[in-house]
Amino acid sequence: MAHVAEPDHLGGLQQGSRTILDHYQSQVRTRRIYTVISIVVFLIVLGASLDFANSANSGKFFERLPYLLDFMKQFVPDSPLEIFRAMFDLPSPYADGSIKYDYVSDRIYITDSFYIPNFFYQLAITINVAIVSTIIGASAAFLLCFFASTNLVGAGLTRWVVRRIMEILRAFPEIVIAGLLAAILSIGPISAIIAVSIHTTGALGKLFFEVVENADMKPDEGLRASGASWLERVRFAILPQVMPNFVSYALLRLEINVRASTIIGAVGGGGIGEVFSLSIGRDHAAKTYAIIIMLLVTVVCVDQFSAWLRRRMIGKQSFEFGRGAA
Repeated sequence: MAHVAEPDHLGGLQQGSRTILDHYQSQVRTRRIYTVISIVVFLIVLGASLDFANSANSGKFFERLPYLLDFMKQFVPDSPLEIFRAMFDLPSPYADGSIKYDYVSDRIYITDSFYIPNFFYQLAITINVAIVSTIIGASAAFLLCFFASTNLVGAGLTRWVVRRIMEILRAFPEIVIAGLLAAILSIGPISAIIAVSIHTTGALGKLFFEVVENADMKPDEGLRASGASWLERVRFAILPQVMPNFVSYALLRLEINVRASTIIGAVGGGGIGEVFSLSIGRDHAAKTYAIIIMLLVTVVCVDQFSAWLRRRMIGKQSFEFGRGAA
């Protein structure tokens, strides 16, 4: 039987497919090589780091590594109920006159018979620091971000100056700024609020102006053509698009600021971080675990509140499976 010649266009398609396949296989091999190289480099750096840690600890790092969790095993309360007694400032049956079991004296009395447990009071201070700092930082970032966006002010001096200001504000961690302010304003919540607000302004400012630069500029072009001012274009063309993302980032920053306020409290910023540092330093296990539980519950509550507020602003349909792109 005579061989039927393959049409030219089919041969061309097969040749093109083989070329694409060869190119794909080449890319896969290259990626695997890069992956292996990255893993080897990571292992070398990890080994060097562990060796340095061992040398810095006089050769005791690897020797003490099996005992890493011994502290957690030994740092246990006398009874699980002691955690809740410490949390709510209730009398302890283990009271021996020491401050370890003296929960009652820490009560914050509102009236002669009504009191707020000390840890709840300190947690309220920490949350207040986080909320106030987030409001101040988010407001400042909101005002600055539009002047840092290329699509609104161009690539001139204004954008350059505002972006450099944001970089300076977020260059140092909150705890460093709080340490500097403590020497001027003394320790306390005020220093914590200023420190967290400064860092929040820089961090949120960057996120905000990136959202603005990703906004659809067609509404802005329409308003510009109709003679609208710069403020009107921002208000009616840009702001409706970016506001849900602004709120989402601000709420995420609130969660971060709760943890930052706790850390700053441990170095003199007041709030739950300060009592946590004292509790763990004095080997008060029940108080320490009570504070940890309260912090975990607080973070979960803030996260749930953030999700609820986003649903209220964006609409429930955006969170339903298969309907986000509808």
